[in-house]
This record gives sequence, C-alpha cells and structure tokens, in this order.
Amino acid sequence: MIMIIILTLTTLVAFNFLLLKFSCNKTVKISNANRKPIVMNPDNTVKVFTPRLAATGS
Repeated sequence: MIMIIILTLTTLVAFNFLLLKFSCNKTVKISNANRKPIVMNPDNTVKVFTPRLAATGS
C-alpha cells in the first residue's frame, strides 16, 4: 500500500516537472532602442469642484 502511494506521488511529481519544463511561454524582449519616449502634456489640468455649503446657523 505504501509502495503504491510512493510510486503514484513520484509519478505525479515527475509529470509536474515535465509540464513545467515544456509548457513555459517564451516571450521576446523588446529592446529599448526602438521605443519612442512618451511625452505627457502638462496642459491637462483637473478642475476641482467645490460645492457651496449652506449656512448652519450655529
């Protein structure tokens, strides 16, 4: 019984390592020389809306 459990766990661990080895996505790195700099426009401002509050009388 213990031998079957050990054999099953060993098989699952080996299968997991095989999946890890062969299923990784290979990504291509983009070089920084081809990128254009992003210029932020400082003209865009956020308008703050402050509502008028009613007098409380106190």
